Amino acid sequence: MGHLTTRDAYKNLEERINWFTQGAPPSDTLYKILQVLYTEKEAKWVALLPVRPFTLKKAARIWGTTEAKAEKLLDHLCEKALLVDSDYHGQRQFVMPPPMAGFIEFALMRTRGDIDQKYLSELYYQYMNVEEDFVKDLFFVTETRLGRVFVQEPVLTNDKTNHILDYERAAHIVEEAKYIGLGTCYCRHKMYHAGHPCEIDAPWDVCLTFDNVARSLAEHGEYARLISREEAMDALERSYAANLVQIGENVREHPAFICNCCGCCCEALQAARKFSPMQPVATTNYIPRVSLEQCIGCGKCAKVCPILAIAMEEKEQEGEEHGRKHPVIDTEICLGCGVCARNCPTGAIELERRPVQVITPVNSTHRFVLQAIEKGTLQNLIFDNQAFANHRAMAAVFGAILKLPPLKQALASRLFKSVYLDKLLSMQKK
Repeated sequence: MGHLTTRDAYKNLEERINWFTQGAPPSDTLYKILQVLYTEKEAKWVALLPVRPFTLKKAARIWGTTEAKAEKLLDHLCEKALLVDSDYHGQRQFVMPPPMAGFIEFALMRTRGDIDQKYLSELYYQYMNVEEDFVKDLFFVTETRLGRVFVQEPVLTNDKTNHILDYERAAHIVEEAKYIGLGTCYCRHKMYHAGHPCEIDAPWDVCLTFDNVARSLAEHGEYARLISREEAMDALERSYAANLVQIGENVREHPAFICNCCGCCCEALQAARKFSPMQPVATTNYIPRVSLEQCIGCGKCAKVCPILAIAMEEKEQEGEEHGRKHPVIDTEICLGCGVCARNCPTGAIELERRPVQVITPVNSTHRFVLQAIEKGTLQNLIFDNQAFANHRAMAAVFGAILKLPPLKQALASRLFKSVYLDKLLSMQKK
């Protein structure tokens, strides 16, 4: 591996992290964060790993060691939640999670004594809440968002419930998951240690992960606890009652996580407040409508809106005393979460379908490719030498591109001038 200085080891790791479509802008604070999470040796090991999933045999070849020693290193990295593993057709595979939702969050999803979580939280706060480059890169660089909001199903009327799609329902995600993990809310844990505790005293034990991510986090280091569907539904119900917003991975099939978020601690909701009218996450397909006849002007909806999208303004109605206020919703930034409707004492707020429906990527691969195209980093996926060393893996990426709309395909072709891709696209047109 050569003779690297300590700074070189972390610099190489930083560069490796930025091969993700979602990266982490370099700064002195990031360097300190990586020093907390990784030893110098771990930084050297991980900097050499592929972006895409890899096997034990591949890791041993990359590191120039035996499979027995490589497996010990890989297990150690899984125990620190710096890697996650999965079973793919009977073969164990590993992957480095992205910064978020990934190794940044995992470090605070349980109480642990091997790192200084207070110091790490203070670094996270500096990096994300003060410096802002990471948050801007995470939420606003690509049109395709990392996360999407789930509508609170209990507030939908019967006719609206009949039209809700399965992937729009958090309950459906719970029902479909093979494994469900429950962990500590990273955001509220971080803000507590950073000296900014949750303003609404929301519950901490409501962070949901699913399938392989949940199983890996539970089996290695107990960053999550495997729970039943009934326990997961209880976590959702407790989150609804606390006026939290459900934000999950922005995919239709098998999202890896659903966070239950408050406006005071969640980076996404903080970004929605700070950088309005830009949207950091994909909204639901719903928008609230206020009945002025039923509204009593109590202002509860404005108080509970997690992104401050509701203002109380005077609206004169016939036969109504002067000065009475009613809620005005900024539909340009509204998430469509339904928290306002849940808190309306007279039922004056109902959710209705948005006139233009929000498009959601099919799965994680689809989202990765879309974001890579939009960010101009598609070549990092294609030329990940370790993960795409054979035609089979390349075909998987091309296959995802071929499922994109024509405009996105054209953009992909311009960004990656491969004769193979151009030929595949031309064949599809024929």
